[in-house]
Amino acid sequence: MSFAASDPTCGAGLQADLLTLAAHGCHPLTVVTALTVQDTVGVEDLLPLDGGWVADQARALLEDMPVAAFKLGMLGSVEAISAVAEVLSDYPDTPVVFDPVLASGRGDTFADEDAVDAMIELLLPLTDILTPNSLEARRLAQELGSGGGPTPSLSECARRLIGAGCVHVLITGTHEQGARVVNTLYGSHGPLRSDEWDRLPGSYHGSGCTLASAIAANLAWGLPLSDAVRAAQEYTWNSLAQGFRPGMGQFVPQRLWRAVQHTNPTAPEVANACTV
Repeated sequence: MSFAASDPTCGAGLQADLLTLAAHGCHPLTVVTALTVQDTVGVEDLLPLDGGWVADQARALLEDMPVAAFKLGMLGSVEAISAVAEVLSDYPDTPVVFDPVLASGRGDTFADEDAVDAMIELLLPLTDILTPNSLEARRLAQELGSGGGPTPSLSECARRLIGAGCVHVLITGTHEQGARVVNTLYGSHGPLRSDEWDRLPGSYHGSGCTLASAIAANLAWGLPLSDAVRAAQEYTWNSLAQGFRPGMGQFVPQRLWRAVQHTNPTAPEVANACTV
């Protein structure tokens, strides 16, 4: 079950989760947390849904169907965060993957200080794996710090976030310097695994949504956490490597690259896609 905002480009948000989960053979359930006006360049407007509507969508589905994993994306408001936390608290044995979306790729802010505080207080204690990029990790960790001081290292960010209640943290290194991107999974005793990937050119819309949803799908299929994280990274890197640029802004991941390769196994990569 994905809790996220709708993205009409299908590059990120709820639609990105749908594509990723379906590509992994899962049947996605969706809970809309907000509506957006956006294109591949950026977000122009945001309409958060009432917290009661968020909770009612989820409750109706959960009373009808079992759910193997929860994935959280952009939640839109403190009220929605509270509603999601209340729902999740009734399902403590179902894994929760939380992608703390704080801003768009262009820098459009999605979470003010109150929303960040609510995420930390209400959602981190319910989270099995948090998947921030390095910028998000530092912002969340600074809220957990004692004020002032130098910018925390990524390992210190992970320590603070785990101390706030989440079980694992996967910090992605796309925004860090270097020819290769380093993603590190942390547990309560420090790093559990570190994976390096060739840095791809261009800017991508929805890479974080893709990664978090792929982890949720792998957990839903019963993979151990470390294996789920590694497999999700491999899937996401290929989705980005075979991405395409349908508009005037960012590239969009090709989340159906496996199906495309199966249809045309001689094609080394997907150069484009048809928008409908």
